[in-house]
Amino acid sequence: MKRLSALLLCIVLFLSYVSSQTVDTIEVFSPKMGRNIKNVVILPAGYDKVNKEKQYPVLYLLHGYGGKYNTWVTFTKKSLPEEASKWDMIVVCPDGQDSWYWDSPIDPKSQFDTYVSSELVKYIDTNYHTYASSKGRAITGFSMGGHGGLWLGINHPDVFGACGSMSGGVDIRPFPNNWDMKKRLGNYKENPDVWNKYTVINQLDKIEPNSLSIIIDCGKDDFFYQVNEELHKEMLYRNISHDYIIRPGAHTHAYWNDALDYQMLFFSKFFNQK
Repeated sequence: MKRLSALLLCIVLFLSYVSSQTVDTIEVFSPKMGRNIKNVVILPAGYDKVNKEKQYPVLYLLHGYGGKYNTWVTFTKKSLPEEASKWDMIVVCPDGQDSWYWDSPIDPKSQFDTYVSSELVKYIDTNYHTYASSKGRAITGFSMGGHGGLWLGINHPDVFGACGSMSGGVDIRPFPNNWDMKKRLGNYKENPDVWNKYTVINQLDKIEPNSLSIIIDCGKDDFFYQVNEELHKEMLYRNISHDYIIRPGAHTHAYWNDALDYQMLFFSKFFNQK
């Protein structure tokens, strides 16, 4: 009887621990865009809302073109709350609204570089118990979000200490008529300098040695495979440290579901170095 009671107590405590997990949809106001943006915030099970001394690292997770703030948790990786608990990190999924996570030079309502890297980060650090340092923040995503993860990580190393990409559009120039990019940058033929300036592969000169932990993953059958290969080769040539994963697979949510497992492990190891 005592063993049964102890077992029941353990079950109750476990269920209480699991039920303490929070998955919220919040709106954060963007002063630069003058509007509210939705985001999913996942707190790991056992998140201590009282003890401010317990600080959690934060993974910013970006969706691809056509997606929205809840794409990761409702479609791409439904086990994301459990993964946040496994790695004891907060996960934040902003709504990128097909922005490619740039501050658009032609659309004042599409300023998502500033939103994610500054406005959202400040909100999260103010309202949650975070490790408010680049050593406690990472950013990654798939497809358009893979571009965004590297774009924001490389351009804001003071904010994000680690960044990644899954099947990312890391060189946009071979795709001038795709995914509404010309709505953000203008027509490629008329604005080649802008397109050159706003593509990830041309940001590598900004990376200081040993300043950023980077992980890149792309399927062998992905239409972005070649541009990822070129990025990898250029990073090798420049002696930029990074993890590079190529596996069988195409541009699919099933691929990104698996890819995130590798990336969360990578980021967890980065966070544990602090």
